[in-house]
Amino acid sequence: MPINITMPALSPTMTEGNLAKWHKAEGDKVEAGDVIAEIETDKATMEVEAVDEGVLGKILVAEGTEGVAVNVVIAVLVEEGESADDISSAVISNEAPAKREISQPSGDSSSQAPQNDSIKKQPTPVSQAPSGSRVFVSPLARRLAAEKGIDLAAVKGSGPHGRIVKADIEGATPGAAPTSAPTVSAIDTTAAVDALSMAYTEIPNNNIKKITAARLVESKQTVPHFYLTIDCEIDNLLQTRKEVNDKAAGKYKLSVNDFIIKACAMALKAYPNANVSWSDKAILQYEAADISVAVATPNGLITPIVRNADDKGMRDISEEVKELAGRAREGKLKPEEFQGGTFTVSNLGMFGIKEFAAIINPPQACILAVGAGIETPVVHNGEVKIKTVMSCTLSVDHRAVDGATGAEYLQILKEYIENPVNMLV
Repeated sequence: MPINITMPALSPTMTEGNLAKWHKAEGDKVEAGDVIAEIETDKATMEVEAVDEGVLGKILVAEGTEGVAVNVVIAVLVEEGESADDISSAVISNEAPAKREISQPSGDSSSQAPQNDSIKKQPTPVSQAPSGSRVFVSPLARRLAAEKGIDLAAVKGSGPHGRIVKADIEGATPGAAPTSAPTVSAIDTTAAVDALSMAYTEIPNNNIKKITAARLVESKQTVPHFYLTIDCEIDNLLQTRKEVNDKAAGKYKLSVNDFIIKACAMALKAYPNANVSWSDKAILQYEAADISVAVATPNGLITPIVRNADDKGMRDISEEVKELAGRAREGKLKPEEFQGGTFTVSNLGMFGIKEFAAIINPPQACILAVGAGIETPVVHNGEVKIKTVMSCTLSVDHRAVDGATGAEYLQILKEYIENPVNMLV
């Protein structure tokens, strides 16, 4: 009997993905556990394994197709002795066709950006729903529409199967025909640049960069950011690091960032009021100190997670970060390795950046931006001394972590960073 293979949901928030590559062709035998395809999500390229055995009878969604909704049938598996002729239309039950196709990636699909025909997207017109027809809308979008006085029947949904989502309501105007979901850019950059006759080269955005850009805009627009900066003297940390690495004799090598990750986790355990997230119903206070670490990759920014970092030794943290960062750059992280986390560390000190403010990664409430350690004159008891000073800026969601809470957390963090021996006992 033919078996449908559907687009899997590779994360709790995934609604669609790109079918980057087929590893099996029509007529190939498939065993349970075989890798049959690669799916590009918003953060990585994931391998899809077969759960049944048989023969790949028919591929319904071509390799290189973008925006395939979750649960859409992408192929049909038949049993030995059956053929594509045995596949009836009743077996295939897609509610909506796959979206536009993109050019096929070449080489390692995990590091290749999809090549769109054009970066520029034209807005789609709003269509009036027929009288009496069912309107598919998310609960949040329905509530926002009611608050704004927007007629849902006049809104064209951009979600899976035409479902109306939050972005569609935000782009709508009460009493007028709203536009489709707003793009990340407030202006048509391409049109503006073309009008000025400026020369440029288009570098297509892959799915990861598009989703990251949309989430950054959403974070800055919906999360009330509040910033706190503290200076930490890291001479003791640098000396401790040197002694530990010398004794390791090349077996491992700790970085300054390893110490910072450990310090952040221990400070969260010591002061759990900062280990939280905001929700309309309640403040969510986390039991684990799971530290997300910002990693730059060819496909964009990703934040693999060191879970329970407060309970791990510095060597374990160092090795785990190196391993996770390596697979992040290859696009080979599993969803559970970059989804979640209770606190993020973003370190640009290795690039000589003295100080910066990072954008919060929802639903987290805190992200620490770490600058470079710079030799600076510091006054101690009336005497000027040269110390290595590192500036750390904490961005907080002011709904969950107010100024006083953030300041108290930074005081505890500073104590750990300036006295690293406390992290080793």
